Amino acid sequence: MMVILLDNAMKYTNEGGHIQIDCTQTNSSIRIRVKDDGIGVKGEDIPKLFDRFYQGDKARSASEGAGLGLSIANWIVEKHYGKISVESQWGEGTCFEVILPKNQRI
Repeated sequence: MMVILLDNAMKYTNEGGHIQIDCTQTNSSIRIRVKDDGIGVKGEDIPKLFDRFYQGDKARSASEGAGLGLSIANWIVEKHYGKISVESQWGEGTCFEVILPKNQRI
């Protein structure tokens, strides 16, 4: 799941851009954030990002891919009883947040 999120951040962030990984914990969960200042995602594409085979805007899908990565990341997070969300601004960057419960056996 981390490899998928980092791969997406690298694909859509220009050379010299920033990718930030942040991990914090509470008593009950771990929060992981992968944030970039890349090209971002258009608002109308955000609800479909975790759909299988979805590749979004043609500008974003210029790189090779089958549109499965985020669907797989979502599946992994769900199998660990977690949640994944995304915030993005077109032209400004994207932030994926994963929250995983600490008390689940993996």
